This record gives sequence, structure tokens and C-alpha cells, in this order.
Amino acid sequence: MENSLLQDCTLCPRNCHIDRTNGRKGYCRESEELVVARAALHLWEEPCISGEAGSGAVFFSGCPVGCVYCQNKKISRGLTGKKITIERLVEIFLELKGQGANNINLVTPSHYVPQIVTAVLLAREQGLDLPIVYNCGGYEKVETLKLLDGIVDIYLPDFKYVSAEIAKKYSNCADYFEHASAAVKEMLRQVGEPVFDEHGMMKKGVVVRHLTLPGCLQDSKDVIRYLHQTFGNSIYVSIMNQYTPLPGIEKYPELNRKITPAEYDELVDFAVSIDVTHAFVQDGETAIESFIPEFDESGV
Repeated sequence: MENSLLQDCTLCPRNCHIDRTNGRKGYCRESEELVVARAALHLWEEPCISGEAGSGAVFFSGCPVGCVYCQNKKISRGLTGKKITIERLVEIFLELKGQGANNINLVTPSHYVPQIVTAVLLAREQGLDLPIVYNCGGYEKVETLKLLDGIVDIYLPDFKYVSAEIAKKYSNCADYFEHASAAVKEMLRQVGEPVFDEHGMMKKGVVVRHLTLPGCLQDSKDVIRYLHQTFGNSIYVSIMNQYTPLPGIEKYPELNRKITPAEYDELVDFAVSIDVTHAFVQDGETAIESFIPEFDESGV
């Protein structure tokens, strides 16, 4: 499966048709070689994902979205990471289990779906019994997600925009809403409504994240409204205020600031006003760079 899908790559909506098996790189900035920037216990996900022990986060380099404001741009631009084999990825999964991880958290995995499917199946043969989390930017193809049916237990996608204009400006994908909305429907079809264990840890389900951007409050409200009207309590919504302007964002001066408490409070109040109950919100000063881990190849 791996070679055939990567020789004419259409894994993501960019539909590059690049032969990634010969060393060429697609929009994601990666060839067929697995590149991982960090593999470690991560405590900064939603409480039902991280818990006290942490989520076993594997940060893949490259990204099919490429937002101008990316908080993880060091890896999303393919600027760092170590090339590894599928066999090493299997070992990493098992090592994270040995460290007490609550789950295996695949971060920006979309362009490596074929290799990930193989690795998870091999790891399960060797005793991996943790939930698999697919932590992505939301710009997904349903056909690719179907390859993950029975592989992924928890989907953790972003839902960045409703507006095609904003999506084009900041992520070069005017069709973002079209693909993200279809993706969440497929994710929910696969894993069903949320299931938690006795400790409040999610075992199956969909948590949709929305990062509030400066100047985009109305679109944020449109995102929350769409998710609630379409999926109700079948999913959880995570409303995040941790946007941090990083060096290079000066080209977009409107994004060169953090979200104000008043803006975030207005969005949360809006969610409450339309009866959103299955949600995570952030309190206090969370827009800090400590949310961005060191991509130093730890655990790789």
C-alpha cells in the first residue's frame, strides 16, 4: 500500500501527484522517508488526552496545510527532524507505552498515513494496546481517513475556518471548510460518540480544536456554530486562546498580537449562548511559548 499511494501522492487535498518514493517532496515538504522531530510524554493536550501521565506525542515533520502563523513552524516547514524507519517508529510507540503514556498521539501525521498504518499494525502485534490519537490540521481527504478506520481511536483535528477568504489568506486553501467539514463527519463515523474510562481519559471519540486568531472573531463564532449545529454533543469542542505571534508574522500585522481576554470571553460566551456543553476552554494567560515544545529529536 505504501509505495502505490506515495508514487502519485494525493493523500491530502493539495493533490500534488508527486512521486515521493524517488526523493521528491510534495507540498508537505517531505518525501516518503519518515522524519520525526520529537517523541515524548506531552502534558499540554486536553485533560482527557494528556491526563497526569501525559500523551505519548510523536511529532512528524512537514505539514500539508502550512499556515502563515504556524505555532510549530520549525517542524511544519520540514526544518528539523530525524529520518527513521517504520521499524524504529514501532519501537518509539512501545517505548512511549513503557514510559506510561496514556495514548499514542500522532502529531501532523496526514502525509505519512500509509507508513503509520503499517507501524500501528506491527506495534499491536508486539503488545501495543493504547488508544491511537490522530492529531491533525483538519485539512484532510475522506479517502485517506478511510485508511485509518480501525487504526485510530481518537481524532483530534483542528477546525480553523469557515471563511474561504481567511483560509486562502492564511493557509492557502480556500477549500478548507469543504474538506474539514467532510473530514469531521468521517472521523465521527469511524469512532462514534465519546467514550471515557473510569479516570476520565478518552478511549474513543472526536475532539475538534479551534484556535482563535486575532481579528477573526466572527469566523470563530461561525466555526463554533457550525460544529454545534452539525454534530451537537457527539463531539467535544476545544476553544483555544493560546495563539502566539512568532518571528516572521510581521508580514501579517493584524496577526502580530495575542488574543485579548475580552475577545476570548466573547467567543466563550457565544458558545454558552448557543448551548455548547461538551467543550474545553482555557483559563488565564495560556498564550505563551511554553506550549511549543523543543523539537530537538528527543526520544527519536
